[in-house]
Amino acid sequence: MAGFSDWMDGRVQTLGWIDMGLVKLSVFAFALMVAKLWEPILSLEWYWYGIIFVLAAVPPIFRIFRQR
Repeated sequence: MAGFSDWMDGRVQTLGWIDMGLVKLSVFAFALMVAKLWEPILSLEWYWYGIIFVLAAVPPIFRIFRQR
């Protein structure tokens, strides 16, 4: 599995900022599609989405700001 991870890291580094923006847009559109098709996910209280956001954002932030 490490070989695939290394291969993907190399491929992602070739993407430009427009490509990364398009990836983000496609993920956002996929999330909207899931919400549209599976309505119970929209019945969560607002703070659950905030908790999910924080939990998902913390690891990348640590990787960005850690000292090497």
